Amino acid sequence: MQKRWVLKPKNDSNAINKLQSELGVNPIIARLLVNREIHTFEQSKAFFRPSLEQLHDPFLMKDMDIAISRIERAIGNNEKIMIYGDYDVDGTTAVAVVYSFFRAFHSRIEYYIPDRYAEGYGISTQGIDYAADNDFSLIIALDCGIKALEKVEYANTRGVDFIIGDHHLPGDTIPDACAVLDPKRSDCPYPYKELSGCGIGFKIIQAFIQKNDMDMEEAYKYLDLVAVSIASDIVPITGENRILTHFGLKKLNSNPSVGLQALIDLSSNKTGVFSINDIVFQIGPRINAAGRIDHAKGAVNLLISKSKEEASTYSAAVDDQNNLRKDFDLRITEEALSIIENSESNQLRKSTVLYKSDWHKGVIGIVASRLTERYYRPTVILTQTNGHIAGSARSVIGFDLYEALSECSDLLDQFGGHKYAAGLTMQEKNITLFQSKFEEVVQRSIKPEMLQQEVSIEAEIELKDIDTKFYRILKQFEPFGPQNEAPIFISKNLKLHGSAYVVGSNHLKFTCFQDGSPAFDCIAFGLAEHISHLNSKRPFDICYSIEENNWRGKKNLQLNIKGIR
Repeated sequence: MQKRWVLKPKNDSNAINKLQSELGVNPIIARLLVNREIHTFEQSKAFFRPSLEQLHDPFLMKDMDIAISRIERAIGNNEKIMIYGDYDVDGTTAVAVVYSFFRAFHSRIEYYIPDRYAEGYGISTQGIDYAADNDFSLIIALDCGIKALEKVEYANTRGVDFIIGDHHLPGDTIPDACAVLDPKRSDCPYPYKELSGCGIGFKIIQAFIQKNDMDMEEAYKYLDLVAVSIASDIVPITGENRILTHFGLKKLNSNPSVGLQALIDLSSNKTGVFSINDIVFQIGPRINAAGRIDHAKGAVNLLISKSKEEASTYSAAVDDQNNLRKDFDLRITEEALSIIENSESNQLRKSTVLYKSDWHKGVIGIVASRLTERYYRPTVILTQTNGHIAGSARSVIGFDLYEALSECSDLLDQFGGHKYAAGLTMQEKNITLFQSKFEEVVQRSIKPEMLQQEVSIEAEIELKDIDTKFYRILKQFEPFGPQNEAPIFISKNLKLHGSAYVVGSNHLKFTCFQDGSPAFDCIAFGLAEHISHLNSKRPFDICYSIEENNWRGKKNLQLNIKGIR
């Protein structure tokens, strides 16, 4: 599918010129900075030279003082404390960080992860009952709980206090917990709103250390886990998250925890340097697989391991679960694609809604993402579990999935999520009705351009602008991720040097240049369809990112092509 090329709107040229003059950089770099809301020398310095001293005071977060006082009282009174977290990467890393920190000086502490299938997402009655029946008087809930009004009320009746540390958007009412830490609370003055759930856990231990005059290095040693949560939970890599990720990656690549080292040893990356992408595609899925296939406590056990031997045992189990997850994922994706490809009516729809009773609930979200990527339209994958129909939904850029599901709410038992991803349940009798109504809603509200993937382009540049100094400055924009993507450029009227050729099944390699520029090697994944045009020797345009290719010790700049026309 040909992607739309969308050039970011031009920013105020005066702002770009001013920043260019202050920094002594070329106008392209100045434009990239202004695109990221960086307008002054001081903001640029903070961006290019992140420092842990730039982290915000954790006590700026509403209720943090109350939370720390309650934790101190629990430790002082030798109360039993439960660290409770969600079963995904963000939740398990959050639990690992907070549990590992406090167990160093408080022995009466355990962690609890709800079973994805028996208890579902968030705070469960079963978890509260376990706490109350086993004399836990304080639960610290991480990456969940901001909408658990009834569950917190129930815990209060059972004599269990709650500290909630969440990063999801609150409802109209805040739970009646002893402390609710969430920067997205409308009454929370915390300056940065996009922390991960593990990031909230990090702020809790940062606050405890600050209050008790401890060495802040005791918090910093968990930054590799924080970076894994930020990358895996797809939160913006801006502001405080960018600082945490910058230093978290440094630790991951120099002195990772034994649990993460065990996962690194299992990965296919043998360069010794892990990036955000490596976390997203190699570390994150293995941690997630534990909760998808079995129980996420296996992932926590790995992440809190104290020895290489212990970590090796848990990582082997997690890897087995990930291999099983991949098998389920591959089989279900192939079945789903076959259903669409063998049905003309499915191919003509503007949405995808598919159901099969034996599809594994733990991977339907992954399958929904794959089908969205393939057909680029709002997608819902449904399966049967515990006597009802469960679904996972994914959307395309610009289309509000949550609003679309709201319009179908009369056919759903429950649903929740956000603009681009959601979960839902319904009765089996409503599947066909839901397929029709969801398609009707999508057809009525989706714009034609939303059904075509887009490439967001930062600027048009000449190939002669690209040299090692330019690339060295671009590298300082890392770590890349949401809202700080690797810059994509467009260059026009290029010529082919030599011939283009296909590598692998569907990839192109070629060399190109502009009049007056050096020639650049190019790799174009999935774009073999353009080989005839390139080899016709007619001029062409490309959009691309710039990267360093390291082949047998020889390094050179190459262009990673995102589109050709």
